[in-house]
Amino acid sequence: PTVPSLALALAGWCPGSHAGAQTLQILMEPPWRPAVVWDRVTLTCQGSGTAGATTWYKDGQRWGQQGRDRFTVTEIGTYQCERSGTERSSPVRVSTDWLVLQVPVQVLLEGDTVTLRCRG
Repeated sequence: PTVPSLALALAGWCPGSHAGAQTLQILMEPPWRPAVVWDRVTLTCQGSGTAGATTWYKDGQRWGQQGRDRFTVTEIGTYQCERSGTERSSPVRVSTDWLVLQVPVQVLLEGDTVTLRCRG
């Protein structure tokens, strides 16, 4: 009973796209959710048809990693990226939870096999 709920929750994390819209997404490495600072998470702002400097937001405020497409997270918070002519990306949260059950960042459909990892 809990696995289908988990699959539905994961589907909500996948960035959507609108026909003709220029969208950005944040790629995470390693690709596990929830993301935790002690995993040395690297965020990359990526999107098609988008050029120019990247503006990063942390907890809704412009943040010091301006102009860089990629960086390693050292602080907890909720991150988004933006470029000229695009909307902000969907938010990505990075925490410091000391024990987490992580799932891969991918589209899951009913019946798919998924690997979970418990980290602490």
